[in-house]
Amino acid sequence: MLEIKDLNFYYGGFQALSNIELEVKKGQIVSILGANGAGKSTLLKTIVGLHKARSGTIYFDGNKIDHLESHDIVKLGLVLVPEGRKIFANLTVHENLLMGSYTSRARKARKGNFENVFHLFPRLKERTDQFGINLSGGEQQMLAIGRALMSQPCLIIFDEISLGLSPLMVKSLYEAIKRINQGGMTVILVEQDVKRSLKTADTAYILQEGKVTLKGNPKTFTEGEVKKAYFGL
Repeated sequence: MLEIKDLNFYYGGFQALSNIELEVKKGQIVSILGANGAGKSTLLKTIVGLHKARSGTIYFDGNKIDHLESHDIVKLGLVLVPEGRKIFANLTVHENLLMGSYTSRARKARKGNFENVFHLFPRLKERTDQFGINLSGGEQQMLAIGRALMSQPCLIIFDEISLGLSPLMVKSLYEAIKRINQGGMTVILVEQDVKRSLKTADTAYILQEGKVTLKGNPKTFTEGEVKKAYFGL
């Protein structure tokens, strides 16, 4: 579903991504791991069109997308739940969700998508008329996920969804991600929580200083391999 070949990205003269090769198959949960500064968020922003790579190619569902703008990539069915939630604080829950359904395909399925989001997160239905700024951190994260789901994606990327949340809320969100995947959606999960991410994923990639240092089935990784790939130890 997603294939990245020989991807390179620079901030000025600094190379942030080096020859990235990555593949995501339909129906998988793929984890991308790495310490702060490893290049995870840069990679995600490049995939969804917020950054333009200096070289390399990105294919999504058979379409070459590395030249496309973000809104066109969303129309193809690839969406990002950004780090920090980025909800519209002065809009209601209902209005935030509407903002996620601007494409023609999503507008046609809006009623059903609302029902799906409220089934996944009943708390959002209870707070539909509340402003985003008045929600708890966990509720805001639910809203960010719900807004992404309203675009009716085929592949959804989660960037650091557990930051600043209680262990109980994180557990609940990971259970929601599993249900989303079981419903047929492909998932990319980007986290610093190594143990939980490896346990959840079908395939994992570990980045260090903008390079892939380990990839494959996380169930076959040894603790030593993970530490070396993650920290360079």
